[in-house]
Amino acid sequence: MGQKNITLKMPTDFTEGDLKHKIGKKQRIKNFTFQIEGKSLDARNKSNIHWLVRVLITSEEIKEKISGKDLELNIPYKKRKENVIIVGSGPAGFFAAYVLQIAGFKTSLLERGSEVEKRIKSVNDFEKTSVFNPENNYAFGEGGAGTFSDGKLTSRSKHISLERKFIIKTYIEAGAPKEIKYLAQPHLGSDKLKTILKNIRLKYCEIGGVLNFETQLTDVKIKEGNASSVETNSGVMDTSILVLATGHSAYETYRILMQKGLRFRTKNFALGCRMEHPQQIINLAQWGKEKLPGVKAAEYRLSSKADGKQQVYSFCMCPGGTIVPAAAYPNSNIVNGMSLYNRDAKFANAACVAGVNLNELLEREVSASEALDWLEKLEQSFYEQTNSYQAPSCSISDFINKKNPKSNLESSYPFGLTPEPLWDMLPVKVSNSIREGLKDFSRKIKNFESGNLVGLESKSSAVIQVLRARSGLCEGFENIYMLGEGSGYAGGIISSAADGIKGAMNIIAQFE
Repeated sequence: MGQKNITLKMPTDFTEGDLKHKIGKKQRIKNFTFQIEGKSLDARNKSNIHWLVRVLITSEEIKEKISGKDLELNIPYKKRKENVIIVGSGPAGFFAAYVLQIAGFKTSLLERGSEVEKRIKSVNDFEKTSVFNPENNYAFGEGGAGTFSDGKLTSRSKHISLERKFIIKTYIEAGAPKEIKYLAQPHLGSDKLKTILKNIRLKYCEIGGVLNFETQLTDVKIKEGNASSVETNSGVMDTSILVLATGHSAYETYRILMQKGLRFRTKNFALGCRMEHPQQIINLAQWGKEKLPGVKAAEYRLSSKADGKQQVYSFCMCPGGTIVPAAAYPNSNIVNGMSLYNRDAKFANAACVAGVNLNELLEREVSASEALDWLEKLEQSFYEQTNSYQAPSCSISDFINKKNPKSNLESSYPFGLTPEPLWDMLPVKVSNSIREGLKDFSRKIKNFESGNLVGLESKSSAVIQVLRARSGLCEGFENIYMLGEGSGYAGGIISSAADGIKGAMNIIAQFE
């Protein structure tokens, strides 16, 4: 039995039967099996947009053989006495807990919010009543901020192939579509994520993991460089190892950790707004047509250094999606993007952000605690501008030209928009960089300037970074690990989950 890899050009609406026919014709074979190993859209020529499909063919009619082992993550098991507390149920926290539980540790996963079913109800109530729930919102609750997102599974992180394979396998076993294994730009969609989260939670609990919802960290007890216990709103819990995967929105948790001696520094991050367009505008610009059979919605990825200083780029593009109120605390107002698996909503949105170095922006050395205070005040200022969760907004054209913003802009944002001079609400240097970036984007995508800018986007990455070893172990401590987006070393579902797995594997190695 031989095997062969080939890549084929296929129409956007091809079927499995079409693919099988083309394989047989191209290879001149009749009896074979195949599996798709890669699929990416080639839209460089609008008159000939097609899929590039890489397939692995197996047949007795093929003489070649593909060598090499299909390596997988090896999680060694033995019965262990160590008790590990993991704080935060986002991708980093869950996968750290899951891997440690598989390895035989006794794990308890703490989540300040509720399980996803209760969290969904709370978010829906918030959008109906404007009454903010500090524990169950778009930032906090089972799955972390990623639960309400596009569920992108792309990552630029290097050396995580085994971890990525384990993550994808886990998601597929929990109900994710099998296509995430081979798509060049895979995504889950927020609707599927909710089911997947429930299923992986059940799997974790089935192998002995303990999940404590509505349990918020309030203190950490330190003895001679070790965390001995944690205090929560539900009581005190002893621990052998403490894993912190709290995400980058938990400001009060950051401040507790600073008081306990964990060392943080400022890092480069990004600020800006959400851009929103009718999806048809993006489809026309990218494809030359409003619809493309077999493809959900057109995407874009844009970057510019038009002012010669700060890079401006799109981030977390949500085709066929909605803009959501992503505040983690009352009396603050920030936005994020979300889309469902089918990506069939009316609008496309993406962050438009400029890189920020706070030391350069404020022209002084900024401590980690000052960075948190500065960002918190900026997020509160956007709430104070409207004294509500309405989003300050203006058209892209008005931002570029500094013109009085128009009212009655159409948007997917649930609380509505209020016209405001966003260029005056952002730091001057950030505003100037974004203006030049938007000019550049408008040259690259037809009718781009007709879109809108909505609210404050401040959560593309953490504003501070913990001092830690590559293992995740925090400097000055013997058993405290900080992983995922909250650590300042990861971003996005795959990168954060892989950081959680790597941290767990390093803990396992310490007890082999």
